[in-house]
Amino acid sequence: METLPAEVTVAPPAAPRACRHAHIERARWEWRIGDGGDPAALAQEFLAAHGLALDDLARPAGHAPERVCGAALYVSAAAGALGVGRGPGPATPAPALPEVAVVVYGHAATSHSRPTHRRSSDWWLGAWAESWTPRQHADAVRAVRAAIGRGDVYQANLVGHAAARYTGDPLPALARLGALPGARYAGVLTGAGWAIGCASPETLVEVTAGRMITRPIKGTRPATAAGRAALLSSAKERAEHVMIVDLQRNDLARLARTGTVAVDELFAVRRWCDLWQAESTVSAAVAEGIGLADLLRAVCPGGSVTGAPKLAALDHIAALEPVGRGASMGALGWVTSGRVDLGLTIRTAAADADHLHVWAGGGITWGSDPEAEVAEAAAKSAPIRAALAAGL
Repeated sequence: METLPAEVTVAPPAAPRACRHAHIERARWEWRIGDGGDPAALAQEFLAAHGLALDDLARPAGHAPERVCGAALYVSAAAGALGVGRGPGPATPAPALPEVAVVVYGHAATSHSRPTHRRSSDWWLGAWAESWTPRQHADAVRAVRAAIGRGDVYQANLVGHAAARYTGDPLPALARLGALPGARYAGVLTGAGWAIGCASPETLVEVTAGRMITRPIKGTRPATAAGRAALLSSAKERAEHVMIVDLQRNDLARLARTGTVAVDELFAVRRWCDLWQAESTVSAAVAEGIGLADLLRAVCPGGSVTGAPKLAALDHIAALEPVGRGASMGALGWVTSGRVDLGLTIRTAAADADHLHVWAGGGITWGSDPEAEVAEAAAKSAPIRAALAAGL
């Protein structure tokens, strides 16, 4: 596993690489359940107040104002569920985290003025405490299969959680996640008493020059020759994958110019750490007048971490998962005038004052084997836990 230098710069995922060492925070807005209002609209208004126009994503991108580079944007799965008229789900195990955060960045006078964090020599990470047992997880898989048998849903994604106590500075540990192979959305976002570290390979939504792209990931096997062959030949994995591709085609179609939705790539096998995963690319031209708030309401929470139909899947998720999804299964990335690039917060960890938190899960279909689903979630979580513990 890659190691970090003695000092690490903390930067949010998808931020321009050339600017990361020069970023300084200019303004911040955070939203928590109970604050009131529509967080998607409020986020768009906050960005506009700081010169970042995202009210019509079909227009050619304007220029950000002088001294503003762009903004990090985080939207939790709970905020996404509220945005589509569902409840936030079970209580979050990390209440220090906001449900939505927008941090506007400018450029410092010199490229060396951004604070760095030294690798902690007293880093200690305790044992992981799971939010459910393997048997409880397997029973939840069986409950989803029963719901599918009744016709309530076609697929639902189940996510578990674990927490471990720590001492020392968590930021270098969270930044290590960005060195994991396949981490397209590598970075860290911090606030008062909280931090999120991301190693996500999945694009929830990207908008550039008036075109939207989503890259759903569904289907996992060990990163061996046999595992790749098994993934490519699995009827169950392909059916699960195509179901989510259709769901996300429909999500984009709500915002797209008529006739522009296309599947550019279907079931491409790519590697993340020690796993093969199947990924597709869906794109569409943005209709005129569609702004950031419309985009967030359409794509959050992501189809690949909810299920189909999405609203029915959210109801089952809320009833079956032991704790809230916290920083996971939401959106985290970078926005600037006329451009959006948000990763889905899978392969993501969070820190509060004294615990690190991780989440992992998978999509459940009629063909799912409960014990195999438990093992798959553990395989997804293992590289994250190893990276967080590195140097102990």
